[in-house]
Amino acid sequence: MNGGRIFVYNDDRAWKCGVCNEPLVKKKAAFSYLGNNVSHEVSRCPKCGKVFIPKDLAEGRMAEVEQQLEDK
Repeated sequence: MNGGRIFVYNDDRAWKCGVCNEPLVKKKAAFSYLGNNVSHEVSRCPKCGKVFIPKDLAEGRMAEVEQQLEDK
């Protein structure tokens, strides 16, 4: 059992879905914020579709875009 984690880093040094136990794949995902839509290629589970947002993306580019949209 994975302790309830949604994503786990396995022994092969790759992320996998903690629910489905499937390796994550890169796929474009749509995001919506303040009525604006943006798409970005991210890692996601091919079975359940859960999206993994790494810390550097969340605190980097996504935070920049959020700030730009809020400043409009």
